[in-house]
Amino acid sequence: METKDCNGKPINNGDTIILTKDLKVQGGDTLKKGTVCKNIKLTDDTGLIEYGSGRNTICIKTEFIKKKW
Repeated sequence: METKDCNGKPINNGDTIILTKDLKVQGGDTLKKGTVCKNIKLTDDTGLIEYGSGRNTICIKTEFIKKKW
């Protein structure tokens, strides 16, 4: 199955995405709507993507992102 953003566009490894909603992150931080996330990674679950590297990696549901281009 193919991973798609909130608008139904296919997403690939290394794509740049934009958050469509403010998201609270464990630890008290918040990722704001409109934040650009570069070089994402796909997971085995088509409803999730990974963003970040090392200990700062977070998983984001695809319903809260849209492809930048």
